[in-house]
Amino acid sequence: MAKHDVKWLAAMIGLRSAQGEERKAFLDQVTEGLALLEEAFGKCSKGKAFFGGDRIGLLDIAFGSLLGWLKLTEKVNGVKLLDEAKTPGLVKWAERFCADAAVKSVMPETEKLLEFSKVVAAKMKGAPPPKN
Repeated sequence: MAKHDVKWLAAMIGLRSAQGEERKAFLDQVTEGLALLEEAFGKCSKGKAFFGGDRIGLLDIAFGSLLGWLKLTEKVNGVKLLDEAKTPGLVKWAERFCADAAVKSVMPETEKLLEFSKVVAAKMKGAPPPKN
């Protein structure tokens, strides 16, 4: 994993509990990472639908596996990370990726990820999981 990947993932995770200046710093790191990814998408896709061309490939699956968590991060923090103005290529890519028949049936719903993340967080703290 590249240094940018680790920094980006850590920043997404850190956004959940950060406050004030620390939250802004994490948000800036996530935004920077998405800007780099937008640039990489443009270079790799060469104007086509996916990172590797016309069909979903390895890079699409790698980043696509994080889309559910990215959407959860947006919801929990009240921010828009995939923004049409800043990352138009990634926004369209995410729409195409999630609409693909092979992905649609396995992409987790944001609400289900939210519940799962609460259970995991409770277990990590040693507390009983939240009741529904």
